[in-house]
Order: sequence, then structure tokens, then C-alpha cells
Amino acid sequence: SNPEQLQAMRHIVMGTTRPAPYIIFGPPGTGKTVTLVEAIKQVVKHLPKAHILACAPSNSGADLLCQRLRVHLPSSIYRLLAPSRDIRMVPEDIKPCCNWDAKKGEYVFPAKKKLQEYRVLITTLITAGRLVSAQFPIDHFTHIFIDEAGHCMEPESLVAIAGLMEVKETGDPGGQLVLAGDPRQLGPVLRSPLTQKHGLGYSLLERLLTYNSLYKKGPEGYDPQFITKLLRNYRSHPTILDIPNQLYYEGELQACADVVDRERFCRWAGLPRQGFPIIFHGVMGKDEREGNSPSFFNPEEAAKVTSYLKLLLAPSSKKGKARLSPRSVGVISPYRKQVEKIRYCITKLDRELRGLDDIKDLKVGSVEEFQGQERSVILISTVRSSQSFVQLDLDFNLGFLKNPKRFNVAVTRAKALLIVVGNPLLLGHDPDWKVFLEFCKENGGYTGCPFPAKLDLQQGQNLLQGLSKLSPSTSGSHGHDCLPQEQEGEGGLSLQVEPEWRNEL
Repeated sequence: SNPEQLQAMRHIVMGTTRPAPYIIFGPPGTGKTVTLVEAIKQVVKHLPKAHILACAPSNSGADLLCQRLRVHLPSSIYRLLAPSRDIRMVPEDIKPCCNWDAKKGEYVFPAKKKLQEYRVLITTLITAGRLVSAQFPIDHFTHIFIDEAGHCMEPESLVAIAGLMEVKETGDPGGQLVLAGDPRQLGPVLRSPLTQKHGLGYSLLERLLTYNSLYKKGPEGYDPQFITKLLRNYRSHPTILDIPNQLYYEGELQACADVVDRERFCRWAGLPRQGFPIIFHGVMGKDEREGNSPSFFNPEEAAKVTSYLKLLLAPSSKKGKARLSPRSVGVISPYRKQVEKIRYCITKLDRELRGLDDIKDLKVGSVEEFQGQERSVILISTVRSSQSFVQLDLDFNLGFLKNPKRFNVAVTRAKALLIVVGNPLLLGHDPDWKVFLEFCKENGGYTGCPFPAKLDLQQGQNLLQGLSKLSPSTSGSHGHDCLPQEQEGEGGLSLQVEPEWRNEL
């Protein structure tokens, strides 16, 4: 029923791309991991001598691969965990097929011969290096699959490849590398400006798609021998998908989500226009900081997000209709301090919300923490209201302005309702936000402060280019006077919420 997924699986099993990698280009909600798991199942089924290494950059990603494969290949898979992993964080259904010895209460590293008996080994990219240390033969793994390949630095990907995969031509068995990811979503998370300067912000996946002619899109599309772009989105309402589809995916994505799920909020009383499940609520707030904290918050936006949450989570007066579960709602903001303020409003300050038994199930976090996830309802607080801080955001890779990947990830997490709270005057200076704002305005989804009479994109571009001359960095030192001086090796990520998935290698 999904020709793109079938096409990818067929070429992977046949090994048509060797010695080059096969790429699964998976835009938001298109079933990238599902495709990868199905391809692994088909390789195991049709190639009896195949041995597979399946990797992801994080433990949560590798756990997901294990959980989905275990349903179909219970005796053929093994999850190799690093000794540093807290066993309390390991899902219960994974413990029977991993290297935790419950009797000893510790992790063990099985003998190489024992590990080689499994058809599929599942690890994080970094832990895969232990297989090289264990002197696995370079031709043992016939296939290496890397999920979320757009998230990881290129050296991370190479840890799972170098010393574990032998280059093979098309006619020979083995040597098949498969990368699955989306170069239009967030790439590697880097803490060091030096690594950004020298190109580690590019994943192996993005570099191949950008610079290698095998993966270029021609007049008739991508060459299916080397790459498949998944086109069917099973997550979002067509309206929510519209702008990112136009901006980043050439209008090729097809909205295939379950109609009942995606239409759930089309008649919600809180919509400015019925049938249009997007709200942009304009707030002319103020971005503030506390003491010496370098992170920003916007009290007006936090209050508005809280008021929407109260509307969404209020118990329904209609008999038999359950209220929306907090687990179905997510709140995204690019700044650590705003995340803290919104969490405080929800769990401490607001009496109605804090009284809900399951309010702690409502996730509030950064864009990075939400990549790969979805919620029925997503609320976004953009925070930034002062032009004088825009250059700071650009220097430290913060916020939403001039960051299309972060914008893309944020707006594509929602299944049925998307609510954005922000300053339209400032956001309108960014070309992608300008398109989104005008889309909301034209379709009746805008509310809040008066809509700017004209979103002057050229003025905004001039502003972003000229702010370096106006920023505090020009007065004296080369650093921002409004920020504590950066320590060597630290980057702008510390101003945001630390993405959880990067802490679990």
C-alpha cells in the first residue's frame, strides 16, 4: 500500500546500491523507522546468511529498533548496551534480550562467538566500537543500518562502519550500508563552535545528499537504485503539513493520517476559524533574563500558553467525552528559561493545571527534545520579541529566526492542532516565518495583537545583516557584553534545554 517503502525494501534486499550506501530520505511522519525495521525483517527472511548491525545515535533510538524487531524476530536479535547505561532506564521488554545479567546485577559482555550467532545486533553508534575492539571479522556484518542518520556527526556514523564493514561490489554478498534520516530536520547537536566551524554540523547523510551526484534529484526525481524519498505522511492534518511541505519538501508530501485523528480539533471552540486547526496568537511581549542567566524567557507568552493549556485540558462538560490527556500535548520553546517558566506555571502556579493527576505527563522541552516525536496538540512559544537580541541568536545558534531546520521540526510535531505564540513583527523578518504568518492570516488562523500592516522581508533581511554592527559585541570586546564570557569548548547549546537523547550514548 506504500510504493515508496516497498521500493526501498526491494533495493536494500537486492543490494543494488553497493558499494555506495542506500539512503531512506524520511520527511516527518512518513514512517522512516517502520521502513527500516521492515527492510531488516526482509533481509533476515530472504538472505539466510545475512548478519545485521542496526544502530541509532541514542539509546532511545536503538531501544525503539529493538522493541519493533523483537515482535517479529524474538530469537534472532540482541541488544548490546553500554555498561554506563542506567538499568532503570532500560524498557522492561528489552531486558530479556540484552546484556544485563539480573543474577549478577551488572552488565556483561558476551563472548564474540556467542554474539556472532545472532542475526541482528542492535547498539548505539558509539557502543558499536566495542565490536571492533572485540575483533569482529570485517566481513561478519553483511548489512549495517543506521536510523536517525541525520542526527549524528559523521565520525559517529563511521564508528559503526570502520572496521566492521567490507566494501563489496553489487555481485558479491554483503557490504550493504543503509542510512535513514531527513536532512531537512535538525542535524547533529554540537556544543563547540570549533566543531561547527569545521563542518561537524553536517551528518554523513546530509553530506552525501548535498555533494554526491548519485543522490542528486534529476528531472524524473531521485534514482531509486540509490535513494528513496518517502512521501506519505501518516501524522498531520493537511493544513498543518501545508507550509513545511511547500518550503522543504517541494510539495510532494501526501497527507495520509487517519481522518478521525487528524480532524479531532477542527471544530474546537478555541479556533479563530472553524476547520483551520492552526492558531498563531500574536503577543507583543518582552524577552527577559534573571540575574546572570544567559537564557531568555517571555512572561506574556508563558501566560498565554498556560491559558491555552487550561482550555485544552479542562474536563469536558459533555457526558461520556473524556478530556484531552496531558500526554497528548507538547509545549516547545527554544530557550531553557522559558521551558522552566512554563513548567512552573503548569505544575506550581496555576491551581487548575497543577490539580490534574497526570499533568506531569505533559512534556515541555526544546525543539531538539521533540525531534522524532509527535503529539495530538503542539504549542510553541517563540519567546524572542527584541530586535537587539537577534544577532545573539544567530551567533549562538539559538531561537527560531534564520533556522529553517528548527522551524520545520517544531511545526511538524503536531497531529491535529498547532498553536504558535509569538511576536509577528519580529518573526515576519524571517522568510519562512513570514510565509507561515501570512498563511495563518489569510486562512483566519491569526488572533491576538494587531497583525502588522506589512511584513517587510527585505527590511528584515537588512536588519539581520546589519545587527552585527549594532550588537553589544562592537563595544569593546569581541564577545557579547550581555552574556557571560564563553568558556573554551562550550557552545550556544547550553543556553537551551539540553536534549535528552544526546545524554544517553
